[in-house]
Amino acid sequence: MDNKITDVTDFLEEIAPLSYQEKYDNAGLITGDPNWKVSGVLTCLDVTDEILQEAKSKGCNLIVSHHPIIFRALKKLNVNYYVDRVIIKAIKEDIAIYAIHTNLDNVLVNGVNETIANRLGLINQKILLVKDHAEKGVGAGLLAQTVQPLVCQDLLKLVKDKLQAKSIRHTMDLGRPINKVALCGGSGSFLISESIRQEADVLISADFKYHDFFEANGQILLIDIGHFESEQFTVDLLFSLISKNFPNFATHCTKINTNPIQYY
Repeated sequence: MDNKITDVTDFLEEIAPLSYQEKYDNAGLITGDPNWKVSGVLTCLDVTDEILQEAKSKGCNLIVSHHPIIFRALKKLNVNYYVDRVIIKAIKEDIAIYAIHTNLDNVLVNGVNETIANRLGLINQKILLVKDHAEKGVGAGLLAQTVQPLVCQDLLKLVKDKLQAKSIRHTMDLGRPINKVALCGGSGSFLISESIRQEADVLISADFKYHDFFEANGQILLIDIGHFESEQFTVDLLFSLISKNFPNFATHCTKINTNPIQYY
């Protein structure tokens, strides 16, 4: 049986409904016709010129991305800016782009943060900051425990190895065992105070600014692994979900590293 794009997006929205996304977000179908027959799917973190070319070369007319290619209103379209260029090419090549962003961040089961926690071997996982009037298992961040207490250096090594981080920024070692772990894929500085309130020993996230580190105030270890590094395994998560449930077309993980940050 042929599958339409709407079959795939409806399935993904059963896991992470669009209503769960943050107000600033733009998750959902960004380009394309929901009634198109799916020829193949490419999963990725970001949509770039190279990702579009990869989708075309693999015969995929649907790209499922974590980050939306469009966040703000477009007042004009020309080839001088990469967002405009990608949108023009996607429309020209009849390639649909679908984003599943903060709605996937905000679910516990099959979500971004569960994926990170599982790689770290954390147990007793639950939502860190439950949203007002939200269903159970919906909210920001994740709170869990290590199987056994770890010292700071062992945790840093575990995080760097399991999350494939090339570098880590962190606050000072508090000199106590670490057992209660808060984490958030992507930008998580807004969860520092909640992590402290819930007596987490550490918050693992990304995009901490200089002054954010002062908020640790000797009460919590802050670990910044990088935005791309914290979300890179979402590509594999999306691949697994789609490929297992839709055997009638090929699903591919991108082979392209779209991290715009280089390390020296």
